[in-house]
Amino acid sequence: MSTAIVTGPPVPGSSLESDLRALGFEVRAASDTAEAEALLTAVPADRRVAVVDARFVGHVHALRLGLTDPRFPLAAIPGAVTAQPGARPALARALAREAAAGGGTALAVDGLVTALDADVHRPELGSLVAAVPADPQARNEARQAVAAVDDEAVRLKSAVKSRDGFFTTFFVSPYSRYLARWCARRGLTPNQVTTASLLTALIAAACAATGTRIGFVAAGVLLLCSFVLDCTDGQLARYSLQYSTLGAWLDATFDRAKEYAYYAGLALGAARGGDDVWALALGAMILQTCRHVVDFSFNEANHDATANTSPTAALSGRLDSVGWTVWVRRMIVLPIGERWALIAVLTAATTPRITFYVLLVGCAFAATYTTAGRVLRSLTRKAKRTDRAAQALADLADNGPLAGFVSRTGGPTPLGHPLVLALAGVAVLTASLFSGVTWAPVVGAFVYAVASGRALAGPLKGALDWLVPPLFRAAEYGTVLVLASKSGVNGALPAAFGLVAAVAYHHYDTVYRIRGDAGAPPAWLVRAVGGQEGRTLLVTVLAAVLTAAQFKAALTVLAVVVAGLVLVESIRFWVSAGAPAVHDEGEPA
Repeated sequence: MSTAIVTGPPVPGSSLESDLRALGFEVRAASDTAEAEALLTAVPADRRVAVVDARFVGHVHALRLGLTDPRFPLAAIPGAVTAQPGARPALARALAREAAAGGGTALAVDGLVTALDADVHRPELGSLVAAVPADPQARNEARQAVAAVDDEAVRLKSAVKSRDGFFTTFFVSPYSRYLARWCARRGLTPNQVTTASLLTALIAAACAATGTRIGFVAAGVLLLCSFVLDCTDGQLARYSLQYSTLGAWLDATFDRAKEYAYYAGLALGAARGGDDVWALALGAMILQTCRHVVDFSFNEANHDATANTSPTAALSGRLDSVGWTVWVRRMIVLPIGERWALIAVLTAATTPRITFYVLLVGCAFAATYTTAGRVLRSLTRKAKRTDRAAQALADLADNGPLAGFVSRTGGPTPLGHPLVLALAGVAVLTASLFSGVTWAPVVGAFVYAVASGRALAGPLKGALDWLVPPLFRAAEYGTVLVLASKSGVNGALPAAFGLVAAVAYHHYDTVYRIRGDAGAPPAWLVRAVGGQEGRTLLVTVLAAVLTAAQFKAALTVLAVVVAGLVLVESIRFWVSAGAPAVHDEGEPA
């Protein structure tokens, strides 16, 4: 329950109180500032409180945007301000100052907002009206302005992201927004739609796993349906302002679960037809995860960089001013809409092997294009990166106890060398994996672990140091893929797929914690799962000392242990009261 305190004398013909009740507010009237202060004090501490000028004229959706968005402790529009329970003291202090200054006079809500000693969110209203007319003529003009703008049309339009991919913009959003409204009018929540999207994708994966042509066709259709629901959940959240921490976590993780489960379904279906494509499925998952880590690392490295200018970025901005180049550039990076549409069509029309071949080529091209552009931006940008950015990159690196010990010994690494050390370690590890000598990967993994520690001995503030975390991801995941492939035993690659999926979940979880300014996962969890260098070294040792069948079993056990640890801690964190309110607006690639 929320409470709205309407200040000032009632205005004849006003629908303000009924509008506030329709938004879920209990309405109380205050004739002056002192009475408003008394009413605020009487409201239970666990309630959201809004203070609204009785003269307010505007759209209901303007009130909804200003007074009901759960993401912001304090928010205001002309004539109205709201405070969630945690921000109530700031509102109370401002109201007390206004009461002391104005005594028994009517409360000026906009003046109250100015008096607040905290950050206030002011939503973009666009064509929506929110005004406090001072006289009858101004009130009549404001009402005419309200009547001239379709409140519901604006609400539907704002439910769709302003920046999205070509496929989503032209083939999904034109009707999914109405599906979102249908869900809202029936009381469905974004979390329920997100869960429905996951279940639909899992059914699609099960259909693909049948290995039959009708199963592949059904899988493609259901995958597209899952994507429509995936768009709908975000549009429903924006349409009804139903943002939540749990919803953000579900939205952030289910996309990956859906896509990677579908890869597994395709691999199972191919196996039923006598074609082993598990290596391709694992390769596709590795490539897609590394692409995301590139996105996350680059964005975190430049999240709060100062003097953030670059000729390359300026050229990109000029290209965005040319209509057709915008859509071409959005399509060639193969965002989720284009990618899932491609997978769905290829699944229905071709074979899993062809699907994975095309997907790998497309994602590789997209990764090359985006990474090259970001490298050019970094090299030409004159920016000073902050301690916060350096810490985020260090957390994304996911170094464990062994690398941590190495980084604390031998003195700091000179600025600019972390990427060189990381590249050297990855090169040694790669050469050892393909050397043909049984124990060479163990030696290579040990050298790689030392290089990983030395790379993080100093802050990651170099122009290209954001490439360090993606390099570590490629090294760890690639090691598992190569060794499982070389084992030659049936079932090793599916076990490796499970292990990489569990570790990738841990890395995505780290990303979204950092996005919410909650820092990395707890140190005990990183130690318990060994860190990226520890897991890499362990897998090479297991491959060297065990038989092929035993190695498969060890990968399975390791996947179960890692998945159990990271899932339990992740669920505990994201459902806790202290979890950050991250709203995932969709993957950048």
